[in-house]
Amino acid sequence: MLAAPIPDNDSDRLAALREMLILDTPPEERYDKIVQFAAHEFDVPVALISLVDENRQWFKARVGVDVCQTDRDVSICGHAILQSDIFVVPDARIDPRFADNPLVAGPPNVVFYAGAPLAMPNGYVIGTLCLISQRPRTLDATELAIISSLRDLLVEELTASTEAPHA
Repeated sequence: MLAAPIPDNDSDRLAALREMLILDTPPEERYDKIVQFAAHEFDVPVALISLVDENRQWFKARVGVDVCQTDRDVSICGHAILQSDIFVVPDARIDPRFADNPLVAGPPNVVFYAGAPLAMPNGYVIGTLCLISQRPRTLDATELAIISSLRDLLVEELTASTEAPHA
């Protein structure tokens, strides 16, 4: 398994994520609706809003998984946050970066992964909107446009909600 490299600006990225005061907050309907729509639209059993901190990926919203976080060192989202565009892994079982990843080799048996990096207005990527399935697949141009639009809406929502005054 190839853990995602840590970007040079990770300490600044993590500081920006912490300043948002969103980690470990309760579920919120507006984010839950986004992942529910994504799971339905793309016909995948798992959709997540995953925020990547120092040691984990924490799920702000989730469909299809019971856990609320996984370790960063096994996180495919850790790879996706390094990308400038949507990161697609059609079949993780045959991808040398992920074939022996415990999340691929065992439950939840990730095969297909698509992660749209959540690049905030300050330029830092805090996580992903991701889709996961236990069967291989790709995304066509229309599907890539839809996930890109969902990502853009999510970034707008995250920006608006975290710029509001905190109590």
